Amino acid sequence: MHMRKQGLFIAACAIVLAANAAEVPVGEKAPNFKTVDQDGRPWILKEHLGGHYLVLYFYPAAMTGGCTKQACSYRDLIHTTKDRAFEIVGISGDTPKNLKYFQQAERLNFTLLSDPDGKIAKAYGVPVDTGEKTITRTVDGKEVELNRSATTARWTFIIDPTGKIVYRDDKVKAAQDQDNVMLFLKTAKE
Repeated sequence: MHMRKQGLFIAACAIVLAANAAEVPVGEKAPNFKTVDQDGRPWILKEHLGGHYLVLYFYPAAMTGGCTKQACSYRDLIHTTKDRAFEIVGISGDTPKNLKYFQQAERLNFTLLSDPDGKIAKAYGVPVDTGEKTITRTVDGKEVELNRSATTARWTFIIDPTGKIVYRDDKVKAAQDQDNVMLFLKTAKE
């Protein structure tokens, strides 16, 4: 019996290590990816690198409480800052249609990307829960159903102009995320 428990413990440790092995550490090259944005247009990471920092944040679901707070804080940041040395991109398991509703409802002024199977999140080591989920929201006075097949954890990365990850936060608090990002970017540019 003792050997069986030890074997189960070792197997559990191997699973945890395998899950963490995919995490991309600070200082490493950001994994390239291709997906579509809220308008269904192709979006390739390597085409958005160079000349500025890229804030890449993963969030669980469009039009939910914490995700809306986080997105609106980035919207307001872009609206109030004159600093164009960074680009903000949000990624979730939502469909492009859901993302367009989210962008419209909250007047978001940055790109939202669709990661319906969670592959992009997994490439960055972000935990993903797969399975169909549906919520109903009102957009422009009309009730809409938002479906997603992947729900990611809330993580934020900053990629420098050379394509390296220079910041990773895997314990993001939605309301403070943009403050932490701006603090990092301010010190990175000094």
